[in-house]
Amino acid sequence: MESFQGFIIFITFVGLLSAYQYKAQSPGSSTIPAKQLDSVLQGYGFSAFVRPHTGVIYDANVPVNLTGIKVSVLRLRSGSLWGRGVHSFKEFDIPVGVWVHPYVERLVFVYQNLGNWSSVYYPLPGFRYLTPVLSLLIYDAANLSATNLPEIDFVASKLPISINFTNVAPVPSGLTPQCVWFNLDGSPEFRELVTDNVCSTYRQGHFSIVVNSTGLAPSPAPSAGPIVGPIPEHHKSHNSTVWKIVGGVVGGFVILVLATWLLGLLLRYTQKKKVAKMEQHAEVGETLRMARVGNAQAPVAYGTRTQPMLENEYVA
Repeated sequence: MESFQGFIIFITFVGLLSAYQYKAQSPGSSTIPAKQLDSVLQGYGFSAFVRPHTGVIYDANVPVNLTGIKVSVLRLRSGSLWGRGVHSFKEFDIPVGVWVHPYVERLVFVYQNLGNWSSVYYPLPGFRYLTPVLSLLIYDAANLSATNLPEIDFVASKLPISINFTNVAPVPSGLTPQCVWFNLDGSPEFRELVTDNVCSTYRQGHFSIVVNSTGLAPSPAPSAGPIVGPIPEHHKSHNSTVWKIVGGVVGGFVILVLATWLLGLLLRYTQKKKVAKMEQHAEVGETLRMARVGNAQAPVAYGTRTQPMLENEYVA
């Protein structure tokens, strides 16, 4: 019985795990983590280096399921970055005096513009994005066909890196815009704007301009802010995804019930077979010799190995 209960618990665990995996793998049910997105976009960015030249900006292509995201790459020597900086790499203005750690001879800047995916990968409850999230990351350029590379840390040691945001949404009346910086683990930090539409940073990460929207009335449109572009497919198929998840859970429960019922039948059949076998062994014994006693036949046991002895025989 204990083994039966253990098996039921195991089947229940497998059913719940299958339902969770179905939900996690359903199309559009969720997006990959922001950190994993950086690795994916790094791979697409490096693929733009077909015939690379140092100091030239290359725009990369992203798959259809990431439509709205822009990726650009720039390869430089570390010495050139330190001594010259980079003027106007998209919205970023990188001054002289930027050093990287660990040191590499050549490096690649990967620029990201998450567009209408900004609030998906970097949600900020209580805040509204006025600009898309822009990212500036550095990778080792030793192997331009490599994927899943770790970021290389860098610090602007003299002047900060300026981020001149374009296409900024109007600031709601009575609210003050703020710069937000997401570090590589996704944690946000808020800072004041340097000037209108300009933020600054000394390190790499993901940046945007936001306002605290807790005092604002909810927007009537499903997509807030000025960020334009196609709505991600996972928003369009949300309702159908919910029904798929419900169907998967119900189906898993039905399978669990059927498996439990079949297991019960199997256990009962095994028990009955075991009892029948025990009864058969009990009925089968040693055949007794038949002898005639008077006018009737009666079974007679075989003689024993040790013959009985009378007490007087010991005395003799």
